[in-house]
This record gives sequence, C-alpha cells and structure tokens, in this order.
Amino acid sequence: MFRSQTPPTHPTAGSPASPVRAEHRWRAPLLWRFVQAVARAVVPLVCRLRVTGDVPVGTRDGPLILAGNHIGTFDPIALTAASRVRRISPRMMATGGLFRAPVVGRLMRAAGHIPVDRGRETVASAVPNAAEALEIGSVVFIYPEGRIGLDPAMWPERAKTGLARLALATGVPVLPVATWGTHEVIAYHGRGAMIRTLIRCLWRRPTVRVHFGSPVDLSDLREGRVGDAQRATDRIIDALTAELLPLRRDELRLPRYVDPTRPVSSARLHRSGRRAFSPPAGTDPGARLLTSEDPATAALARGWRPAG
Repeated sequence: MFRSQTPPTHPTAGSPASPVRAEHRWRAPLLWRFVQAVARAVVPLVCRLRVTGDVPVGTRDGPLILAGNHIGTFDPIALTAASRVRRISPRMMATGGLFRAPVVGRLMRAAGHIPVDRGRETVASAVPNAAEALEIGSVVFIYPEGRIGLDPAMWPERAKTGLARLALATGVPVLPVATWGTHEVIAYHGRGAMIRTLIRCLWRRPTVRVHFGSPVDLSDLREGRVGDAQRATDRIIDALTAELLPLRRDELRLPRYVDPTRPVSSARLHRSGRRAFSPPAGTDPGARLLTSEDPATAALARGWRPAG
C-alpha cells in the first residue's frame, strides 16, 4: 500500500504516494481504450459535449482518484468520452450488478473496472481492490454519492466515506469532476422513457458539460483519526459543488429540464444544501441557491415525484 512520508504512522492524503515502477504500472487494456474512442465518436450524436479543465501533468498517468457527481444514467458514458478527450483511462468503480451480467460483466472485468457489491459480503473488498489499483498507478473514478442523486435541486448529495478513506489510506490526490446536462439525454427510469429521450436527443442535442477541477486539499487529515474521514468526505462534496456551480450558472435553484420519471428526496441533502450561500459573481445576489425546503416544493410543483 502507499504510505505517507510524514508522519510514517499516519498516512495523509496530501502526502505524495510512493512512485510506481514503470514495469509494474497498470496500462489500460486495448478494449477499454477502444470503448473510449467509440464513446468519443458517438456521444456528439446525442449531445454537445463540452470538456473543460484538465488533469495535472504529474498525475495524468496515475495514481489519481477522480470524484464525480452523479445526476443521470448517461453520466458514465459522458465521462468515458471526456476522459478520452483528456487522454486518461480511468478504472471505474461501478455497481456489482453490471459485473454479474453475462456479457457486460465480462467486458467490465476485461477493461479493468472495479465492482462494488452493495448488499453483499464482498462489498468490503471494494476499497482494498481500489487501493491495489492505485498501488500500480491506476486512475480510479468513483461516484462518492454511491447512486444517482435524488436531491430536488440536483446538487451533490451527502456522500459515503469510502472514497475519503481510500484517499487518506493511500495518500493519492483527489480531483473533482463535475458533470451537468447528462440528465437530459437519458431518462432516469423506464425503458420506454429512456429510449424516447435518447431518440429525441438526436435532434435536440442538449449541451453536456464535464469539468475537471483542482485537487482537494486533505493534507491536514489522517487515516484513522476520529472524524477525519467525514471531514474529507465533506470537503470532496464541497469541492464538487464549487466546480459544478459555473456549469449551471443559469440553473442555480432548479434545473430547467425536468425528467418526470426522476424521484426526489431530501433525505441525503449535503450540508451545503441546507443553507443559502452567496451566489457566484454575475448572478442575482438575492438568490437563495441551495435551501432545504424551497427546491423540493418547487420541484414537486413542476411534476417531479418523491422517492419511495
């Protein structure tokens, strides 16, 4: 495992990870690089993909953790195309159900992705498996929320601590990757609705934005110290929210596009979703952006349905 340089008994996320020898470094399989190339060619058929930001030169070949917000079914496809644009081949941590599918599962394993078997005993192996991937120089992509978010205003939800614990244990930097617009490409639920929205996007071609942000500073936090995993998790979600703000500058309160198949829930609102904060420059200074009740009320009024 990677270890922090100082202090030796308490790995720190801000400390440099041990260098990976070239002969031991993970290389993306040809299959995964081919899928990335196909996604880069096909995604523009259904949306206008805009990729901004970049991956720091020193971390492009790993080890690196990418943390993304999860707003729709099309997210992984957009990320696959965007990662091709930025010349990286991340190994994605994905729900174990995909790996149990007869054909898709074999392809996911062959591409080097990492299963997360929620609800099974093997779920405990997800973080160690990701740590092993980082140890051999991989770039690992994770959705810290653990699901497509149900926040009424579609801001990042309160996350699980797995990503933070991984970062603190390995000392590998965390880079937030904000995505917006993917919820317009494929509906949240229902085969018919998903197909219809995808077909409509052939001529609508909504804009999908993917932004690679700046590394999250976790240098003062340590693995095993009480509360630090949660503090790291909150910082990562705060960073994701900050990177997402410019992507949806005209949709700060609620998204313009409403998917009627998507449920809403305020059960996992992140702390930034429970208060109003100052809007970025150029927006209405009186706007309340992320409140705990108003977005939910407005979302329900616009046809969204509550979760459960």
